[in-house]
Amino acid sequence: MNPALEPWKDFNVAVAGASAALAGLLIVAMSVNVDAILAAPAVASRAGSAIGSLTLAVTAACLPLIPDQSVVVLGAEILVGGVICLFLALLAARQIYSSRTASPDPSLPPPPSHQQLSAKVAMNLAAPALFTVGGAILLADNASGLNWVAAGSIVSIIAGVVFAWIALVEIRR
Repeated sequence: MNPALEPWKDFNVAVAGASAALAGLLIVAMSVNVDAILAAPAVASRAGSAIGSLTLAVTAACLPLIPDQSVVVLGAEILVGGVICLFLALLAARQIYSSRTASPDPSLPPPPSHQQLSAKVAMNLAAPALFTVGGAILLADNASGLNWVAAGSIVSIIAGVVFAWIALVEIRR
């Protein structure tokens, strides 16, 4: 194992397991309420973004465990994954903002405020942005990018738990 990656071994093993388990929970949560999720394009886009970020967290935790993985190659791999997930998050952001319409039915809740929409978008963009920055730093052969990747992994887990709650409970309100 690359000496720069060795201190991260236990962290990566833990993140890989936790993220994979959460991704599975998220898929089960979505399957329970798939009709309601598909009926709301913004929620479906957020689901794709959440699964993408968790998949990247698993991948970014497994890649450093490959024997003789170089920091530069790891950076390129994570950067590519980060850019793909950032694209998914931007698609979700577009859906979130375009879905903000007032309902003609007064019994339905009002549309979310700009601050609520911004919080949803920020939650989707944060992890992929952290992974992308971390990948770029690693690509420059600087192992401090692992700190950014770790932050991306933690944010992915937090955002994944929040979206699992949305997919299981909030979608039914």
